[in-house]
Order: sequence, then structure tokens, then C-alpha cells
Amino acid sequence: MDALPQDTLHQIFSSLPLRQIMICRSLSKFFNQLLTSPSFVHIISTQSPPLNLLALRPPHHHHQRHVSSSSCLHVFDPDLNQWLRFALDFLPFRSPHPVASSLGLVYLWGDSPDPPESTKSLVVCNPLTRQFRVLPQLGSAWSRHGSVLVDSQTRVMVLTELAALYFSGSNQWLKFSSNLPSKPRSPILVFDSVYALCDVGSPWRSEWKLFHCTISKLKTSQTWTRLEKHEWGDVFDILKRPRLVRGNGNKVLMVGGLKSSFSLNASCSTILILKLDLDSLEWDEAGRMPVEMFKCFQESSKFKVFGGGDRVCFSAKRIGRLALWDRCSEKAEWRWIDGVPGSGDGLSRGFVFEATLTAFP
Repeated sequence: MDALPQDTLHQIFSSLPLRQIMICRSLSKFFNQLLTSPSFVHIISTQSPPLNLLALRPPHHHHQRHVSSSSCLHVFDPDLNQWLRFALDFLPFRSPHPVASSLGLVYLWGDSPDPPESTKSLVVCNPLTRQFRVLPQLGSAWSRHGSVLVDSQTRVMVLTELAALYFSGSNQWLKFSSNLPSKPRSPILVFDSVYALCDVGSPWRSEWKLFHCTISKLKTSQTWTRLEKHEWGDVFDILKRPRLVRGNGNKVLMVGGLKSSFSLNASCSTILILKLDLDSLEWDEAGRMPVEMFKCFQESSKFKVFGGGDRVCFSAKRIGRLALWDRCSEKAEWRWIDGVPGSGDGLSRGFVFEATLTAFP
């Protein structure tokens, strides 16, 4: 093998699917260098589509102190129905905490390598090529209270109820007032707009509404607009603890427990997925969890939702596995994901990761 010219080896391995290339890279240092070289990456840039994976965020207690298992990124491959792991030991930070991903790059919080210092940095990296870049320094409070939203490698936002930080490729963060009516729930970035659910109700009864703001408005007037139409009726009232998930293109998914009635402490009959078309502003039902699967979630006081596009994952305490809604094929299906690593309290959180060798921080 060593006697073959590098160009010949590149042509041979470029015919393999990305999954097989990743396996070959782990065989030896020689293959790792061969299959991550700039010339090989250039060859496969138009031949190997990214892998659509579901990545897990470490449990919250991993975010506070160093735990060895948090130095890797656990991902699930829905097409092969198996778990994979990407080491993060190439990062010069303690306790890396992945929080988001876009275009093959992972964004994570990392503790400064010097223990006396408690500063945290937002880092962007590609776990496949082990390349990374540190974004301009931020205070630790942003990592505790802010939601990291990413749409491309030059558009990053850290959003809280009171303020927002925006990074667009320059060497500094721009800070703006948020002026939201309450803490934003499950904010998402769709093209040039931010969408979030806010509770405008009373201390005794929640009333969720959908708010949005374009990035340009956030920079100037900080004006958030409530999205609503008379035709929507009680779309926000039928769901308990709704969350937003970005769909494909201009679609937004809203997920929550389907209330059995409008009473204050109504029970839920299932978990419902609604889809909003941002062009027509019309809602449609995208899916609802099968009754037998929902029985496992009924006794949990809360559940977590993550995903994107045509895949949404659900987790809850004491279940020990994930429920997956998958609509990537012509027909939507619901199935269980077993063998969840490091689930901690059982409430798994995560994000979509489009793994590729051609993304550069």
C-alpha cells in the first residue's frame, strides 16, 4: 500500500462512501493523514454528501466540571441505526460542551485550560478533520443563560431574554437588547430571522405566543413581532409545553403534548408535531406519536425535544431510550433508539450534525 502513489490512493478511496472513509481513517496514522489531506478533501468535496446524524449534548452536570466521557461527541446514525463517537481531545479546553451545529461544523463551550480562570470560550470545530477556531472571548454568564443559534459559519447568535450577541465573521461580537416579553423558549434561526416562543400569560396560566425578529431589526430597533393570524385559532392552546424545531427550508415545527381539554391541568393524549409554512403562514399536522409509544412518556412530568428537518427526537426521565420521528423517506415512521450513551437523568438533549470532511472552521 505504501508503494502506491498518493494520487492513486486518493482515487481509490474517493470511490468509497463517507461512512467507509471514516472507518478507514481510524485504522492507522497513515490512513488518517492520507484521508484528511487537503488534496483528498478537494477530490471528495463534490462526491460525498454529508451524513445526517443526531448528536447528543452532554448532561448538564458535565458542563460544570471535568468528566472524561464529555471529551467526545456521541452521535446516532439513523440510516445505519448505530451510535458513533468522535473524540474531542484535540481541543485545548477542559470539559468541551457541544451545543449546536451547522454545515458540518460543531459549536461548543470550552473551559479555559488554566483552572484558576473560569472563563469560557465558544469554539467552532470539525470533529472529523480535528480542526477548530476559537471565537472572540465571552463572559461565562452567556454560556449559562444564552441559547447558541447558528445558521452558517459566519452567522452565530447567543440569545437571552434581555440581550443578544451576534457574530458575523468579524473579530468581535455585536451586542443588542432583546426586549422579549419573557425568557425565549427553543429559539431557532431561519435564514435572516430568529423565531422563539414566549409566555405572555399570568403566573397561574401559561399563554405561549410565537415571536420573530429579523437580524437587521435586531441590530437597529430591537423590535420583535408577534406572529399570529385569526385563522390559527387556538393552535397554541392545544399544546402543553410547546417547543420549536427548525424544519426543512422555510418550515418551522412546533412540538408539544396534545391536551385532552382546555382545563388548567389537562392531561395529554399524545405528542403532536405541527408544521408552519413561513411563506403562507399556514399550520399543518406533521405527525403524532403512536399511543403505545406515548404511554412511556405519560408518567414523565416533562420531556425534551431536539432534531431538525424531517427528524425529531424525544427523551424523558426513566425511559432510557429515545423516540424518533423520521420522515426522510416517503412515509413517516416512529421508532425507538436504544443504547443511549451517558443519558444521566434520562433527559437527552441534542442537535442535528451534518458530518462532512469538507467543512473548515
